[in-house]
Amino acid sequence: MLGRFLELSIATPDIAESLAFYETLGFSQAQVGDAWPHPYAVVTDGRICLGLHQEPSFETSMTFVKQDLLKHLAGFESLGLEIELRRLAGDAFNELGWRDPGGHLIRLVEARTFSPVVRGPAETSLCGYFVEIALPAPSPEAARAHWERCGFVGLDEPDASLPHVSCTSDSIDIGLYAPAHVRSPMLVFEAEGRETPARLTGAGIPPDRRLPAPLAHTGSTVLTAPEGTVILIVPNQTAESRPSW
Repeated sequence: MLGRFLELSIATPDIAESLAFYETLGFSQAQVGDAWPHPYAVVTDGRICLGLHQEPSFETSMTFVKQDLLKHLAGFESLGLEIELRRLAGDAFNELGWRDPGGHLIRLVEARTFSPVVRGPAETSLCGYFVEIALPAPSPEAARAHWERCGFVGLDEPDASLPHVSCTSDSIDIGLYAPAHVRSPMLVFEAEGRETPARLTGAGIPPDRRLPAPLAHTGSTVLTAPEGTVILIVPNQTAESRPSW
């Protein structure tokens, strides 16, 4: 429905500082094109791509690639989506955008903005295995209904350390959380063992001390990137529970 997930697009005041942070964590930099007029870079761990946009007016968004956007516009509007971002012209980089019930921007672009990066299965970052993008959802049922209209499958996770709704797709998973636990879009990873804080400190990236209260004694770790992106690293689950994408 939305196309293929491309990147979590993030505004950064200092692209070089953000790049250094993610590369220290073990992310790789991708070769980018010239679609955006502002400085732009992409880093990836092989499962999640982060687009770093050095432009103050650029808003964090979940960005998907959908070819022939103009042909799909009526279909999106028929779902009751209020299109907020609309740039469709023969001489422009076409994009559409709207917000989910939590106010999070969903952006569709007509073509990739960077080249794929090849990483081996064993090439993980210090964060471990990427699981999902976590979003605060003040109205979880409305948010779930929205993502299901967009082609995701919503699954209740009431027994998780942080209860949430997991909205799954074949290219990205979105977690819907209580705003008391997740205040802004957050990247969630799983890591083996409990050595993550020591590894991060050894790399020169000491973990934050703040954790959602229910995770206080779980061995979880929180990092904050220079541009403000929050990263949550939790002890791993069994391999069978992980999505195959």
